[in-house]
Amino acid sequence: MATTAKQKTLNDLFLETLKDIYYAEKQILRNLPKMMKAAKTPELKQAFERHRDETEGQVERLEQIFEQLGKPARGKTCQAIIGIVEESQEVIEEFKESEALDAGLLAAAQAVEHYEISRYGTLKTWAGQLGMKDAVKLLDQTLQEEKKTDELLSKLAEQQVNQKAA
Repeated sequence: MATTAKQKTLNDLFLETLKDIYYAEKQILRNLPKMMKAAKTPELKQAFERHRDETEGQVERLEQIFEQLGKPARGKTCQAIIGIVEESQEVIEEFKESEALDAGLLAAAQAVEHYEISRYGTLKTWAGQLGMKDAVKLLDQTLQEEKKTDELLSKLAEQQVNQKAA
């Protein structure tokens, strides 16, 4: 018997959002190699490579949370990440011969980071409210990684990539 909208709880919302970010992380893993290949600045390629490795660990942490919940690790189509990934592909196509390519790739990567920071912050808060102490730790670890990646990308943009694009 299906649950009506009025019967849905914060637990249900947590699980749906967990599925959303799981799908998003899998899409990001698929897209990062394309961005690494397209990037011209060695430091940007390196940042994308490091983030790919981090993302693999983040997917594993999400799978641990699904396991703690006794649920299968399954994604749910996330339109937001599909749009952000499509934008990064457009940047690659439209700017591949341009000095502005890396600036566009970096901006697309930061859009991904900001989406992830928003999702992980929300999930961590909800996990806390739901008494999921282990999930809070796992989500916080990922949240801190996403924030560090965002800071690194900002520095790279300000100190190097945006100047080349100008």
